[in-house]
Amino acid sequence: MPRSSLVDQYQKLLSAPPPKGMSTPLLCRIVAYEVQSALYGGLPLRTRNKLQAIASDLAVAPAGPSLRSGSRLVRDWNGITHIVDVVKGGYRYRGRVYRSLSAIAREITGARWSGPRFFGLKGAS
Repeated sequence: MPRSSLVDQYQKLLSAPPPKGMSTPLLCRIVAYEVQSALYGGLPLRTRNKLQAIASDLAVAPAGPSLRSGSRLVRDWNGITHIVDVVKGGYRYRGRVYRSLSAIAREITGARWSGPRFFGLKGAS
């Protein structure tokens, strides 16, 4: 089926245009799934509920590393020791509370760093 027909089918089945940049093979798979779902029924209720539970857990999960309030991060940078305390609602560095470790890493280095990576909380992947 040509891409233009797949796009038309996608819009018909999902009542929305496909996201920009979606590949033709993925578009084909989504259309095929939606057609089969309409004909034979979708996922079982138990599976849908499980997926919904997983999605809602991810929605409320913290974006950054999970550190308890009272934890302390120490990083030496250019011969200076930098200390960050984890506080409720963020991170305290030099008397100021920041919402993210990345903002503190930027303050220290003057460059954009991943805060968790800068403080050694994430591997160099």
